[in-house]
Amino acid sequence: MNHTLIKGVGITALAAAIAACGGSGSDSSDGEATGTASFGVTDAPTAQFSEVIITFTGLSVKPADGEALVFTFDEPKTLDLLTLQGGNQAPLLEDEELPAGDYEWIRLALDVDNSYVSEEGGGRKTLFIPSGAQTGLKLVSGFGIAQGGDHNFTVDFDVRKSIVDPQGGQADYYLKPALRLIDNLEVGSISGQVDYALINSTRLNDETLADCAYEGSAYIYEGADVTPTDLNVNEEGGPLMVVPVTANENDSLYSYTAAFLTAGNYTVSYSCQLDDNEMSDALEFDGTQNVTVEASKEAQAETIPLAP
Repeated sequence: MNHTLIKGVGITALAAAIAACGGSGSDSSDGEATGTASFGVTDAPTAQFSEVIITFTGLSVKPADGEALVFTFDEPKTLDLLTLQGGNQAPLLEDEELPAGDYEWIRLALDVDNSYVSEEGGGRKTLFIPSGAQTGLKLVSGFGIAQGGDHNFTVDFDVRKSIVDPQGGQADYYLKPALRLIDNLEVGSISGQVDYALINSTRLNDETLADCAYEGSAYIYEGADVTPTDLNVNEEGGPLMVVPVTANENDSLYSYTAAFLTAGNYTVSYSCQLDDNEMSDALEFDGTQNVTVEASKEAQAETIPLAP
């Protein structure tokens, strides 16, 4: 893998570095204090597409006190983001030695001609990535490298939020990236189950409730006691991620896992109505509950619908 230096572009740095793990001191051959870092990519689940292919050609990071470090991959990394769900990730850069200190941003370089999506039941669709060929995708998110530290970060590439329909634009879909940079030492996950058959039967027999349009999704919100709302990329707030439920092999319940969640409090809810990510939808929710996530642990949510 090749790496070079380029001058950083003029931006306003976000304050505060992510807390980094410490370790014994480490110096490079020229006496500079260093640590090691690995970067991977994951995807929050979506049910709309059968493939989301993104080709990565490199990665760069910008130290707060110097020029950007650019790493060009020896071979492009072509990934189907939909295989990177439920806690899975693919490595982009592994065990790379970096100068210790604070960093302002990370940029992903792309091959836009080899990036596309495929719809469920349909063919390949074009994916337009604004400025993708020139500047790639940049996360203006600070992080820290400790002297002698060994760090692992994940870029959460949320397809459900990131891909929008331009309605007659120059491509079938646009990529408006909703990215998070995550320190893997600081995250856990939430897993839970949904009794879809019971929820669907209840709604079919109650005229005051909307029918289920599909098996549904778990909606994950940052903070406790959040009032559930739909996913609308054109409005502030809303769920951190929307996770489709999947059928279990051995019982009638459906399961979900929301991974790479920073330790803290979350609100979890469930809806089986369709949700357009570019429009306001009046959804009905079931099983709203608070769940606390601890680093490196899986939190178990209550089964939906909640017991009376």
